[in-house]
Amino acid sequence: MKLIIDCGSTKADWVLSYDSKVLKLFKTDGFNPNYTSDDSILNIINNESSYKEHILSISEIFFYGSGCGNSNNCNKIESILKSIFINAKIYVTHDMMAACHAILGTKKGIACILGTGSNSCYYDGISITEHAVSLGYILGDEGSGSYIGKQILRDYFYNNMPNDLSQRFKEEYNISVTETINNIYHESQVSKYLASFAKFAYLNKEHEYINDLCSRCFDEFIDNFIVRYECAKETEIGFVGSIAYYFQDIIKQRLETKGFKLGKIIKEPIEGLIEYHCKD
Repeated sequence: MKLIIDCGSTKADWVLSYDSKVLKLFKTDGFNPNYTSDDSILNIINNESSYKEHILSISEIFFYGSGCGNSNNCNKIESILKSIFINAKIYVTHDMMAACHAILGTKKGIACILGTGSNSCYYDGISITEHAVSLGYILGDEGSGSYIGKQILRDYFYNNMPNDLSQRFKEEYNISVTETINNIYHESQVSKYLASFAKFAYLNKEHEYINDLCSRCFDEFIDNFIVRYECAKETEIGFVGSIAYYFQDIIKQRLETKGFKLGKIIKEPIEGLIEYHCKD
């Protein structure tokens, strides 16, 4: 029996499988070992009852998590899981590997994340051999939901948004500069807050202004996260994440304009991870 966990900072997807068949799919709150305490992580896991009757039968756990890019955090998560699933062999790795396994499986290629944040790497079918520098939502995350949301807010408050869209935005959100500044500088989960405005871009992506804005954002992603790989034009570029999924038509157009080929796109990593770990 296997347990597959794709854990982000805000939500986690869990899959319980036996003999290559999915028994249960469920969600819990997410966590990140960089800022979630051990007790809080334990509480999140222990508060979920879906796996409880199978605890002793689970023989393997594959955990993919935000914040698990270093050995200390991987060891922390492994230790917490081992205290609960005492008979399981546990594998802990980071969310970029989840993208590789979900998109590419055992094939070579470039895997990209375009969700709240953004990232990319080159995967040789077994391990990640090269990866981009991820600077986070303040300095980087080009093309991501937080990046697009940031541009939307800037243009709205700077009065650079077309009047028809500006009025639509005001009716939808009715936010002030003071409220926005407070949410950005004094509240938690700032990247998630910024990314929430990417929905406005999606709902209005046929508008010339939005199409141009998103095209620029995805061009910046391509320039910083794809051009860096020498083999980029000889391989397909795969994506995982809600932004990649909902804006795939614009992404495809921008990639082709620059001579790249779009590969597989999936909204949630767990879709591909089920196929990767549960195939016969």
